[in-house]
Amino acid sequence: MPDARDVTPYDALLLLSFGGPEGPDDVVPFLENVTRGRGIPKERLKEVGQHYFLFGGVSPINDQNRALLDALRKDFADHGLDLPVYWGNRNWAPYLTDTLREMVRDGRRRILVLATSAYASYSGCRQYRENLADSLATLEAEGLELPKVDKLRHYFNHPGFLEPMIDGVLRSLAELPEDVRDGAHLAFSTHSIPTASADTSGPVQDHGDGGAYVRQHLDVAKLIANAVRERTGVDHPWQLVYQSRSGAPHIPWLEPDICDHLEERHAAGVPAVVIAPIGFVSDHMEVLYDLDTEAKAKAEELGLPMRRSATVGADPRFAAAIRELVVERAAAERGQEVTPCALGALGASHHLCPVGCCPARAPRPAAAGADSTYA
Repeated sequence: MPDARDVTPYDALLLLSFGGPEGPDDVVPFLENVTRGRGIPKERLKEVGQHYFLFGGVSPINDQNRALLDALRKDFADHGLDLPVYWGNRNWAPYLTDTLREMVRDGRRRILVLATSAYASYSGCRQYRENLADSLATLEAEGLELPKVDKLRHYFNHPGFLEPMIDGVLRSLAELPEDVRDGAHLAFSTHSIPTASADTSGPVQDHGDGGAYVRQHLDVAKLIANAVRERTGVDHPWQLVYQSRSGAPHIPWLEPDICDHLEERHAAGVPAVVIAPIGFVSDHMEVLYDLDTEAKAKAEELGLPMRRSATVGADPRFAAAIRELVVERAAAERGQEVTPCALGALGASHHLCPVGCCPARAPRPAAAGADSTYA
């Protein structure tokens, strides 16, 4: 077994996230960053931004990342890992390029990246790798010495990611009225993406109907449902559902939508529903609005008892899982034999994204993969 405190050759961990506005004046500039290159008029962005304006123009994602940073630093310190943790965002301050520049100036040369997305997909993995390549290109143009950057593997089936979600579902079931609890349906929710993107998610051998994206979510849903059955003695029916669709209506996206699903379940006589947002690391805006606002309103309209379980957030078990993934990857880089920790039928994901994995919509350089522009 590798030394649980040895993280060589790495000298830093980068928490890489999406970013979000932190006040009303930030909303439209943030959305301009997110939609850069698509030619969306500012007036349309103001309409889209109403989700944020409902909450004072503040996305909870940044504070949640700060909490995760604190949890990671505490866990690392408690377990003797001498590894500084930095934070950079794709679409808002602290920006990824600024953080990488800071890391280089601090002398960091081997960087591990933790993306706040647990599953394989273009938007959940490849796009992060493209943003890394863009930032490295900027630093190269500035004449800075470039670090070697690697990305942690997908952690959707790591026990430290699963256990907090299992507990969240159990708590939500316990909050339902007793007379509807045992008949409650579990709706495992994740971000809808275009079916074409889903079908090509993961390595080439995983491409097909739904690709790795759907298969990974189904495996997680099954693991959680089975754990709930084992701990309660009740076999709750479940389904994978989707939320947060955007884009042109003529383009097929993954279905069913969560609100449509609530209507269908109510019509079928289901007495209650627990929504488990397994596709999200934290309770950010898409959870806060699409589930806690829209789906909640739909359930109330139907008279359907509904609870929404918690995401992983800064749970200490998740921080411990990240530590284990760091040690695992470091040992593999040193050439040691490691046994990756993973539950379910799919096993541990790859350390290095292979060629053809979650292909780009248009060819763009990407870092931290077998096809990386930067070694």
